[in-house]
Amino acid sequence: MIFEPNTSRSVLQRRSSTSIVIQAGLDGLAVTGVAWYLINYHIGFVSQAYVIMVLLLLGALAVVYDHYAIYRSNVGFAVKAFKLLKAWTAVFCFLVAMAFLTKTGEQYSRLLVAELFVIGYFAQLLLHLATRELQKKFLAHPAQRDNALIIGTGELANFLHQKISNNPWLGERVVGSVLIGGSDDQGKDGSKSAQRLTILGHISDLDELVVQHAIRTVYFVTPLDGSHVIKDVYLKLFDKHISVNWVPDIFSLRLINHSVREIAGIPVLTLSETPLMGLRLFLKNLEDKVLAFLILLFAAPVLLLVAIAIKLDSPGPVFFRQERMGWSGDSFRIWKFRSMVVHQPDEGVVKQAEKNDPRKTRVGAFIRKTSLDELPQLFNVLMGEMSLVGPRPHAIAHDAQYSPDISDYFARHNIKPGITGLAQVRGFRGETKDIEQMIRRVDSDIEYINNWSLWLDFTILARTVLAFSGKHAY
Repeated sequence: MIFEPNTSRSVLQRRSSTSIVIQAGLDGLAVTGVAWYLINYHIGFVSQAYVIMVLLLLGALAVVYDHYAIYRSNVGFAVKAFKLLKAWTAVFCFLVAMAFLTKTGEQYSRLLVAELFVIGYFAQLLLHLATRELQKKFLAHPAQRDNALIIGTGELANFLHQKISNNPWLGERVVGSVLIGGSDDQGKDGSKSAQRLTILGHISDLDELVVQHAIRTVYFVTPLDGSHVIKDVYLKLFDKHISVNWVPDIFSLRLINHSVREIAGIPVLTLSETPLMGLRLFLKNLEDKVLAFLILLFAAPVLLLVAIAIKLDSPGPVFFRQERMGWSGDSFRIWKFRSMVVHQPDEGVVKQAEKNDPRKTRVGAFIRKTSLDELPQLFNVLMGEMSLVGPRPHAIAHDAQYSPDISDYFARHNIKPGITGLAQVRGFRGETKDIEQMIRRVDSDIEYINNWSLWLDFTILARTVLAFSGKHAY
């Protein structure tokens, strides 16, 4: 039998609700209303340029808010306010970028745009708060929740239980779970939460449990090798008019920027991919090119002074260049100011810089302590080989040394390497004396990839100024 997907309806249908549509509409009206008022107050009439600005604002609002899951996430109000601020800021970053690229920035009042940013944010925040309170008053009825059952146990099952139990809008109450295997090994987990998932029995008892607990919804939480269980049970639940959901347990793997998408109506779980695609890649490149150019412009005198000092201090070239592995495993030659005496390393061995390393020159010790030796990497950024923010590229010999002992080591190459990164601002920089130090660095690099955004980049750049030098810079 040849599988033919039903192309008349996509398998992946995003669930929506009236409240989401209303909230999105209210946000759009609020932004439009604030913009209209400010334009009339400052300008006196709505010009064509401002109409284009508002239309771009609303279009960016739809795309960015969807990306940040502003309307699809169930979080506390403080977290929602912060997410809303990040998304709203990203929208204005897009507007600034468009004005810069089209050279139309002079057509707009900076005061008006600043007021629109501040007033527009608080207008939306008040609307979200009002909608939240109305939902609490009229929609949250815990006593009327449908009973739900989780098929499968373990950490993911407990996590799902807690999320459903803490979501008053879902209208469900998890009564417990059933074991898939012949023992309760799957039920063992390290959860310390008070909301522990009660094991009601084995999957062979499912018919009886469905009737006994008046189950209306079932969640399959299966390990990667347990999907064979679903088919038989799913067919049995057909006749009982029960909603069936499948939550494949993929979280035992190291996921890199995972997502769900479809190809010709077939659902595809992406376990690992780069976050830099489409508009995100464009924004990352724009950020790098503009900021790197501005930093080089202001740092040019410092670069010249350091180059002269290196040349006067010791014989040898001003710059040090070394082969490194970059995005997607492509190699490139990194630029640094030379901080050590010219020497010939042992074949195949690249010794890391140590505290009080005798190979360092007098100027080299200073520029390493202040991280000035890294400034020439701005040229790597302008050439597109590196980014301002990303995992630090290691020497090829160190990649070969650590990758056999760290299974997900090369996942850090799913994004452009950076001059600074999340690991560096957390203090995981400099010499790695043991494997645990490298593991913490790799963990931070992968966390950065999984959570990449322009906001995170700007945060890391700001923290880099504070971590410009320190006990690990030598």
